[in-house]
Amino acid sequence: MVKNKTILKHYLQEDAKANDIISITIYELFLTIFTPNLLWSFIKYLRHYEYYLNANKKDIVSRLKRKYYLVKYKNLGYKLGFSIPPNVFGPGLRIPHYGTIVVHPFAIVGANCVLQAGVNIGINNNGVPIIGNNVYIGPGAKLMGSIKIGNDVAIGANTVVTKSFPESNITIVGVPAKIIKYTKADER
Repeated sequence: MVKNKTILKHYLQEDAKANDIISITIYELFLTIFTPNLLWSFIKYLRHYEYYLNANKKDIVSRLKRKYYLVKYKNLGYKLGFSIPPNVFGPGLRIPHYGTIVVHPFAIVGANCVLQAGVNIGINNNGVPIIGNNVYIGPGAKLMGSIKIGNDVAIGANTVVTKSFPESNITIVGVPAKIIKYTKADER
């Protein structure tokens, strides 16, 4: 959770690494004025809003900044088709494409998560998912209920996950989801 400027800086650095954002020349900076990277802008607005939401500062400037980042984050999320609440994802969030992404506000997702278009992380009668670190969630995947997903897991396209897979270094696919491969994370 982003509670201070140091953690905010760490989250933004990890998010930049995950999204291949590198230092740019003055010319490239000038071009971004006319053609901004909307996905990266959304992640930056999300992180700044998380900071101002969690820092619990009462001064008027902090309140105005929180409202500013809330409006920017909500408007860009609406434009891109994202319903991603604050304080769900750890550092290193990567969203490679525009498209509908719906995440429940009580879900917990670790560091270095990749979310493709059409992903739904939601609730059922039992609760919400808890997802580990270094998880790839393929296009159209649905994760529902009180499930736990381990670290270094790849979830295939259009997979429906309704039971826990606490193992690490696995690939799961299908409706309902099942393990198809036990691999090390660097072998994918």
